[in-house]
Amino acid sequence: MLRSVAARWEAIRLGPAVDSASPPASIAAVRVLVLLIVLATVPFAAPRPGLASAHGIAIIAALAVSTIAWLVWLRPGNRYPVMVAALAVMAAAGGALAGLSAFSPAVAIGCAVTSSAGVRLSSPASLAITAETIGAFLIAGLAVGAPLGTLAGYPAAFVGLWAFGVTRRAYVLRAQEAEAALEQARRAHAAENQAAALAERARIAREIHDVLAHSLAAVSVNLQAAEGLLGSLPEESRGSEVVKAMECIERAVAFTRDGMTETRHAILALREGSDVGEAGASGASGASGASGASAAAATAGAPGPTRLVAELRKLADEYRAAGDAVIDFDVTGTPRPVGAEAALTAYRTAQESLTNARKHAPGEPVRVGLTFTADALEVLVVNALAPDSEAAGPLARSGSGYGLTGLRERAALAGGTLTADRIPGPDGGQWRVCLRIPV
Repeated sequence: MLRSVAARWEAIRLGPAVDSASPPASIAAVRVLVLLIVLATVPFAAPRPGLASAHGIAIIAALAVSTIAWLVWLRPGNRYPVMVAALAVMAAAGGALAGLSAFSPAVAIGCAVTSSAGVRLSSPASLAITAETIGAFLIAGLAVGAPLGTLAGYPAAFVGLWAFGVTRRAYVLRAQEAEAALEQARRAHAAENQAAALAERARIAREIHDVLAHSLAAVSVNLQAAEGLLGSLPEESRGSEVVKAMECIERAVAFTRDGMTETRHAILALREGSDVGEAGASGASGASGASGASAAAATAGAPGPTRLVAELRKLADEYRAAGDAVIDFDVTGTPRPVGAEAALTAYRTAQESLTNARKHAPGEPVRVGLTFTADALEVLVVNALAPDSEAAGPLARSGSGYGLTGLRERAALAGGTLTADRIPGPDGGQWRVCLRIPV
């Protein structure tokens, strides 16, 4: 054991201080129990303390000083200097008490001092306190004529417990170093993950710019060219179908322009990490149904209830004007302020649901409901399904099929839930999308 202590001497001597925080409750209870045993047994051991002799007075004084120093040592939240001072006083008084009352558990005080010093203090300080304990014991023991076996055995016990404490200190220091290294590794791993995420965001931004933005720009140019060609036809050759085609092209140009705006927001968000474009990224995937209202909702900081209601009403009006379906929008409850994320999630849910209704059940009636309850915001979109699959629109097979998955993810991030299911009924039944967000 001594060789092990010597091998670790330099590392321990120069190593960091062991955490001097309050010990666990179990250890504190054991220390209190040891003190009570000493107080209960020393007065009844031979020689007994008392005022009749100098020996008895010395035992009383040593026991009193040891008890006071022990209580200071037990106090939780001790600072390092206070702990060192308490151990030093206990070393002198406890060592002397063990020499004066060699046939009692008084030796427990010296054992507690040397083991605790080895664990808590630096090696030079703990060695000094151990030497102080042994010196006080030998002086008192020789003064009262303690047996030779006691004079040799107790110092050996003090040295052995000190060595145990030093070894324990080395173990604690290694554990602290390992914990610090683990924390550094975690931070490095988190930094690597963040760097990888930023690199992936940059890659996605490049893909959006190179694919979606360019494609929308090309579509916009071609639509404007088609609008110009139709507009150049003579007035007398323009029929009602040409006029409707020009109106559709105008709306498509507006949708494409708004989609490009939202794509720009998404690229800025991915490049700069702002919250403005994160909403636009979702809207860019549904550029055919995007609108100026969606861009406004994406960039709004924290829209109030009036703005959310107005944006959803405007969205319903735009989809109603773009097709021949009957779209009803109603508000239930008293509108109140909601967070930006909840408002944006509600808007995207209505937008995606209307787009899906146009794709899979064109011309069928749609009902959009916004409900403010006492503790939640609810969005309900119900549309009638086409009687048969052949009645689905030409866009039924377009898209990646992850629109509802993205909406569920949005709802979860906002702390809510989203359900989408089919309601059986005549003529194909209905499709229902329900969003609920606690507010």
